[in-house]
Amino acid sequence: MHKPEDLVQVEPIALLPTQSGCAVFLGDGDKAIVFYIEPSIGASINAVMADVEPPRPLSHDLINSILDGFGAKMLYAVIVKAEHDVFYARLILQAENEVQHKKIVELDARPSDCIALAVRQSAPIYFLKTVWETQRDMSDVLEDLRKQGNDEA
Repeated sequence: MHKPEDLVQVEPIALLPTQSGCAVFLGDGDKAIVFYIEPSIGASINAVMADVEPPRPLSHDLINSILDGFGAKMLYAVIVKAEHDVFYARLILQAENEVQHKKIVELDARPSDCIALAVRQSAPIYFLKTVWETQRDMSDVLEDLRKQGNDEA
């Protein structure tokens, strides 16, 4: 488990379509960073943030239902590493049911999947502070995009 003093809590503050996918801006109130994800996962995150229910469950909706069916929930996600513009995350789950008492599981996961599940479960998203501090602040880029009139920013 991660110590609170080693973490920076972030949340998705903007999702913007790009030519090759979707740009996700995560922020902590003082700083914003960006990384790029597949368009389908961007649509999955955006649907929840826009309070739009798809006609059929998306993959992340299915995962959410499976967790619920097994008495499990997402505690949080933490982005633990960034190498060559690729981010790595850990998904922290807790299961508690009549068969198995309380169990906490930590899984390797893509940050995009973690975000898609976190917005469904209202679970927090963190960066390891050491990783967060190495990322360039993209707040100015996001602000420029908002000034250009991009409604989704």
